[in-house]
Amino acid sequence: MTRTALVLGAGLGGMVAAQTLRRLLPSGDRVVLVEREERHVFPPSLLWLMVGARTAEAISRPCEHAARPGIELVRGAVSAIDPAAKTVRVGDRTIQGDALVIALGAEYAPQTVPGLAEAGLCIYTLDGATAIRDALERFENGRLVVLTAAPAYKCPAGPYEAALLVENFLRERGRRERVTMDFYASEPGPMMVAGAAVSAGVRTMIEQRGIGYHPEHQVKSVDAGARRIEFASGASAEFDLLLYVPPHRAPAAVREAGLTNESGWVPVDRHTLQTRFDGVYAIGDVTVIPLKMGRPLPKAGVFAHGQAEVVAHNIAHAWTGRGAPQRFSGEGMCFIEAGAGRAGMGRGNFYAEPLPDVRLHAPSLLWHGAKVLYEKYWLYLKL
Repeated sequence: MTRTALVLGAGLGGMVAAQTLRRLLPSGDRVVLVEREERHVFPPSLLWLMVGARTAEAISRPCEHAARPGIELVRGAVSAIDPAAKTVRVGDRTIQGDALVIALGAEYAPQTVPGLAEAGLCIYTLDGATAIRDALERFENGRLVVLTAAPAYKCPAGPYEAALLVENFLRERGRRERVTMDFYASEPGPMMVAGAAVSAGVRTMIEQRGIGYHPEHQVKSVDAGARRIEFASGASAEFDLLLYVPPHRAPAAVREAGLTNESGWVPVDRHTLQTRFDGVYAIGDVTVIPLKMGRPLPKAGVFAHGQAEVVAHNIAHAWTGRGAPQRFSGEGMCFIEAGAGRAGMGRGNFYAEPLPDVRLHAPSLLWHGAKVLYEKYWLYLKL
């Protein structure tokens, strides 16, 4: 009997899931990978692109590269999902699976904040990072603001890395004294889910570089003409250059399939990643996994990677009887790029109770080198 494992999304999690399934399943079973984009961009490298340390071509690969021999790549957007039937609609095709892995990630929604997209540049997209690079080359003086538009976003270290890299960029070019930098955060502190010590450590990294830090500032609207941000509290802030992380939401096909809960994301078993539908799994940024400390597991590529391996092994075990069931443990890490060839690193168990057990390692050449190696691993071995 031929069975089909259907993976939606060829981001980091979906790619690992499809490649692991292909390695573990008999050749007679199908692995189908659905992806709408022509090229896969390695997201952590967007920060280096922003400051001219990478090119767009260097950090992206054709999505066909993710489809190893034996993986069927279907190009197109997922317009509908029937989780009970394990079917998806892609263009004019309906594809049936025996197991379904949803790895469609988070969708950016800057339009939900009036004026945001018109006034600023997005840190988390290829077009945005390229535009930031060009804007920084021209930016000689004034006020630069980094903004997180909503408290829940993927890669919690990302906007803080962006601020540190931009500060270093300006310093190296002799412009730093002519630029005022401020960080307006919708969240109460950097990387709060990693614990008070890690949060305080990252905030210190920001403030030691002369970047004003303003937590719990929820943006209400942005006036592009006046270059002014209005916050829900009634406060406002002026800017000459605005770099932002947009609000995130689950893709429309996921929301319309009834897979999400009141959080707006897909609830899953924290160890197996199964949804409430038998044989349907969700991994990575599209999921919500509450932690004992009251915050959800961060949306980060390292977790999507680990979750993908667990799901692929468990599907293969269920179908073949080989191996043993696996459980996702909540272990994770992230680099915090600081500029000048240095990076910090946070690592630990996010499932630890009552609080995640995470340690922050100070910026060093070693951790920067490790991040570069991690980038090369993905770009040359996985993509």
